[in-house]
This record gives sequence, structure tokens and C-alpha cells, in this order.
Amino acid sequence: MDFSLTEAQQDLASLTRRILTDKVTPDVLGPHGSGGFDAPLWTALAQAGVVDAALPQSVGGGGFGLLEQCSVLAEIGRAVAPVPYLTSVVMAAAAVTEFGDGRLAERWVVPVLRGEHVLAVALPDYGVPCGFTAEADGDGWRLTGAQTAVASGAFAHGFLVEAAIDGGRQVFLLDRDSVTVSPQRTVDHADAALVELSGAKSAVSLGDVGEWLRLRGTIGVCAQQLGVVERALELTAAYAREREQFGHLIGSFQAVRQRLADAYVDVEAVRLTLWQAAWRLSEGLPAAEEVATAKFWAAEAGHRVAHTAVHVHGGVGIDVDHTLHRYFVAAKRLEFTLGGATAQARGLGDLLAADPA
Repeated sequence: MDFSLTEAQQDLASLTRRILTDKVTPDVLGPHGSGGFDAPLWTALAQAGVVDAALPQSVGGGGFGLLEQCSVLAEIGRAVAPVPYLTSVVMAAAAVTEFGDGRLAERWVVPVLRGEHVLAVALPDYGVPCGFTAEADGDGWRLTGAQTAVASGAFAHGFLVEAAIDGGRQVFLLDRDSVTVSPQRTVDHADAALVELSGAKSAVSLGDVGEWLRLRGTIGVCAQQLGVVERALELTAAYAREREQFGHLIGSFQAVRQRLADAYVDVEAVRLTLWQAAWRLSEGLPAAEEVATAKFWAAEAGHRVAHTAVHVHGGVGIDVDHTLHRYFVAAKRLEFTLGGATAQARGLGDLLAADPA
């Protein structure tokens, strides 16, 4: 494959970076512990054409796809921007567009493209049983169950929920009024929610698309993690070039240089495995192994780079008021989203055992 980014990817990433650089500032982000959704920024991205660019033209999008979405997510990671692009666009809106009809797209996707609505996805991590069950009820389904830490759930207008049914699983689309939502905070304060259903009625099923969502969501997590660790390394390298200790710049110390070199290798591993997996998935090729490999590196390398950044910064690196702290906690959340390194390694082993070729 060709690892060069397309012109569309570069242009969309450049536009996203300009907007986020201008609008995502410490004052806008607020103090440590503040909420994880910037509604005006979400609207600004939509008005600039970032939100709809990588969705099909059939729903009013720009006609681009997963690779362009990953370019946007990398920029969101670089800025640790509090916007729900991953859940609303890459996962939910794309799934409704792919597996729903025009009526569903008009009802659920168009408001997202305008920056007016947010969609969340209640999807269990790899190897974890569904938290919801569904039973046929007339011309619809009745859902019960619960899932904790649903990303973007605290401010979502609609939910895609994967539920177990007799003989398999299906993904259902529910309005917020059908769901009991209890706001929660993740480690980086990107507001999540405990989502509970007590016999909620839904007539909308997208079918057995949980694995489709999981693969796309995992790739999106890797793309966002790439932006987080890339920027964290840049900040750390710049700090090492100006911080003095014992009369010398700490960047001149061999141990520090080695840590930064190892971090650079880790960032490049995240980059290469991400784009290989994203390309295969975008081309409709088998990509489960590549996606698991990419997530392994996003988790394992993300952990190492985040800790290297904190260690090189010394005490200020762990200060919750320091810029770097946002990157540290963002990397830690993304490390475990949809399964950490151990889960991905186990899943990859299962795939290889099932198909040794």
C-alpha cells in the first residue's frame, strides 16, 4: 500500500487544525474537571464542512470516507478537542447511512451534519458480553440492560445500542427519551454516561452490524491516539530543549535522548499500523488482524509515550493545570477504549488460531 496521504486528507486535516488551533485554548477548555463537550466548537466544525466532509453525498456529505475521517480524528487528538466526532460521525452517522434508509438518515444524520445533534454508541469492548438484551415485541423490539461509561452519552440526542437476541446480536437506534442516562466522568473528563434501558421500545434495528461498528470505532480510537501521542512528544521534545538541570539542557542527557528516541519509534509504529488497517478497511479488504494490531500499538505505545512525556517534564508533567496533563489522561483513556493491549493481543491470537494462513 501507499502510505502517502491523499490531497483530500491533507486539506481536511489542515482545515481542522486551523479551526482547532484558533478555538481550542486553555481558557475554552476550562479548569481540570470541567465538562467534555464544546457545543460551539462542534457547530463551528460543522459550519466549516469538517463534520460532513467524510460522509456520503447521499446524505449531504462531501463523499469522502474512513481515511479522511482518520485525518480529522488525528487533528482532534493533537488538540485534545472536546468534540464527539468519533462516536457521532465515524461510528453512528456512518452506520445509519450504510445500513439505514433515507428516512433514518434525515431524522438522525442530517442534524449531526449541521452540528446540532450528537450520537453515542453503547458497544461493549472486545470479548465482553452485551450489556443489553432485546426481545421481539409485535412489530418492534423491547430492550433491557445497562452499560457504563458510554462515550458522549451524557449529552447525546440518540443512541446506537448493541443488544443480544436469540441466536445473535443486533444494533438498535433509540431516542434519548427512551433511555435513562446518568452522567459520568472519564479520566480525562470527556463526559460519558451510564445508559440503562428498562423495557424500552424500539422499532429501528440496523441488523447485526456490531462488528462493523467495532472495527471502525477501533480504527478511530487509533487515529485519535496518534494525534495525542504525536503532539505530546512534540511538547516533550521542545521542553527538553529549554529545560536546564545541573547547568545543562536535559535534552543533552543520554537517558533523556534515549527515552525520546524510543517514544519517536512508538509514535511511528502507531502511525504505520493505523494507516495500514484504515486503508484495508476502507478498501473492503479483510482487516480484523490489522485493526487488532493497530489497537495493540495505540494502547501499548500510547501508554509508553504518555509516561515518557510526564517523566521528562518532571513534576510539572503531572500537574493537572499543565497542558501536558490533558495529553496524558487522553492517552490513558484511549489506551483502554474498546479493549486495551492485552485484549487486542488475545483477540489477535484467536484470529490467527482460527485462520493460521
